[in-house]
Amino acid sequence: MIKSPRARSMARWPVALTLSALLGATLMGCNDKEAVNNSSDADSKAEKALAEDQSITINNTAEPESIDPHKVSAVPEGNIIRQLFIGLVDTDREGKTVPGMAESWESKDNKVWTFKLRDAKWSNGDPVTAEDFVYSWQRLVDPNTASPYASYLVDAKVSGAEAVMAGEANPETLGIKALDNKTLQITLTEPVPYFPDMLIHTSTKPVPQKVIEQFGDKWTDAANIVVNGPYTLSEWRVNDKIVLKRNPSYFDNAHTTIDTVTILPISSPTTDVARYQAGEVDVSAEVPPEQFESIKASMGKELRVAPRLCTYYYKYNTVRPPFNDVRVRRALALALDRDVIATKVMGQGQQPAYQLTPPSTNGMTNFTPEWQAWSKEQRIKEANSLLQQAGYSASHPLKFQLLYNTSDNHKKIAVAFSSLIKEALGADKVQVELVNKEWKTYLDTRRTGDYDIARSSWCGDYNEPSSFLNTLKTDNTNNHGKYSSPEFDRLLNQTLVEGVDAKQRANLYQQAEAQLDADMPNLNMYHYVGVRLVKPYVIGFPDNDPLDVWHMKDVAIAKH
Repeated sequence: MIKSPRARSMARWPVALTLSALLGATLMGCNDKEAVNNSSDADSKAEKALAEDQSITINNTAEPESIDPHKVSAVPEGNIIRQLFIGLVDTDREGKTVPGMAESWESKDNKVWTFKLRDAKWSNGDPVTAEDFVYSWQRLVDPNTASPYASYLVDAKVSGAEAVMAGEANPETLGIKALDNKTLQITLTEPVPYFPDMLIHTSTKPVPQKVIEQFGDKWTDAANIVVNGPYTLSEWRVNDKIVLKRNPSYFDNAHTTIDTVTILPISSPTTDVARYQAGEVDVSAEVPPEQFESIKASMGKELRVAPRLCTYYYKYNTVRPPFNDVRVRRALALALDRDVIATKVMGQGQQPAYQLTPPSTNGMTNFTPEWQAWSKEQRIKEANSLLQQAGYSASHPLKFQLLYNTSDNHKKIAVAFSSLIKEALGADKVQVELVNKEWKTYLDTRRTGDYDIARSSWCGDYNEPSSFLNTLKTDNTNNHGKYSSPEFDRLLNQTLVEGVDAKQRANLYQQAEAQLDADMPNLNMYHYVGVRLVKPYVIGFPDNDPLDVWHMKDVAIAKH
């Protein structure tokens, strides 16, 4: 899933700052051995006296483009939808897959899966049935829905999904059917052993058919929405706040404590921290790199730092000059000193990225490119040679626009990138124009392919390499750079052929990463760490989930 945006306004920034000026306040970096509060809050709600007012405010970084599970693709939207809707499965505080609407599931061959649903109700009192999931999944892949995640069920190998998404078959031919009100059967074309884990994703959650048919695109308005999760939408003030209230019809409402959740769209990390310090935010979204050391010293017990299954990268438009030439894509990737980006511009524990998939992902055999061991001088020499071969020189410089969504951090990285590339390849050979756009406009621009190179990131939808690598398959709906490699597609398709075991699958993923290194559709920069502030009185906010999937139903407010 696309990482959170930090979006605000549209503007164009000249590349005028020097790299040394840019890094000034962040050169301290982060010493991994220094003590930072990474411990999980293991205290249960029952072990602490709770506050009378069970309300919480959390920053979510952006104004969501929608809260329709089939109309979104990014983290901020998913954070909200997760509080409103429960899918077949859910996750606990450590990110492990647990029952959701389904009490149990089974498969004898990892191809035909049967899910037994619990007794649960929608917020309007209607029962949640297997037919709700049939309708919802058919809606997801229906071309008329135009879901940015339509190909998710194709990647999950759900029978018929590819033909439906392509408009070649009726949605009713999708391999999902209700055997009765509480029994759902899903048929796959290949065995997918991690299939239940894929169902934690936003796009697979149920939506209420009759409400959508009655209100159309207005079904998510506070006055109309019907949900099956722990919270329902109470108020939505655009660019101000979203307020959620307890859903008394939620099947596990008795074990939910927080009554009101206020979600803010603060795009500036500096403002986020300032409002946290002023007592207006209980859980921040992040901490600015330049404030990291001082906050660690002054508020170390409230600082949470943990690895995340997310990768920050620049996405090339591989079908538009100049990045339709692999030599140009490779030249920039070799020329960039990503160590500077990870350890100095960010400096909170981020690790330089030489592959798309985070190294700690379950089931991954990591790929190490040959050039990773080269000296800086050797990389730059090869990069200059590639650029010259592609026809670029001082008399014919490489010119391109770099698109990013507005935020202090994205701006710093973009300026550093431009400075480092010019330093390596020559300021007379490369001209970079930085273009920043508000979050929703930025997403639209990327989806339509109207860019040269774009800031991007991906956080795993589930903890398995395919969650990252599938995004670069030829027909994947999140493949905005239009990368297409028959060999890469073949390798990923081979991972789910019957008889392929976990070790063979890991080797295929490694080969897929090698193919990406050869073709360079992305310029990988660093693997994330999550850095946020959490008030001491917030009980149960998760630290140990590498997917950073938080549920307010598991949180409480202690007396303070």
